[in-house]
Amino acid sequence: MPRATSDAKLLIQSLGKAYAATPTNLKIIDLYAVFAVATALIQVVYMGIVGSFPFNSFLSGVLSCIGTAVLAVCLRIQVNKDNKEFKDLPPERAFADFVLCNLVLHLVIMNFLG
Repeated sequence: MPRATSDAKLLIQSLGKAYAATPTNLKIIDLYAVFAVATALIQVVYMGIVGSFPFNSFLSGVLSCIGTAVLAVCLRIQVNKDNKEFKDLPPERAFADFVLCNLVLHLVIMNFLG
């Protein structure tokens, strides 16, 4: 069992060192995606405690958070300079796509609210 603990510590240390080399703009996008997922989890916990009377509102809130997190991950993939698939895509275009898709997502969410 001690070997598994030392392997886990070594893995966490190596991930920490690799993430330290990540550019700041990607770390900000990661933080935004984590915040969106955490907000969705808080909404699910709140629904579990209080109840889900306006179920459309609950679904809209959670789907909005999850959709925003997915779009943030897509933005991170497109902005990452190490990614060879999107090397010709300027970061401004990727951000414009992110904003446009977020606008469409939230228009659909507002429509779903009724």
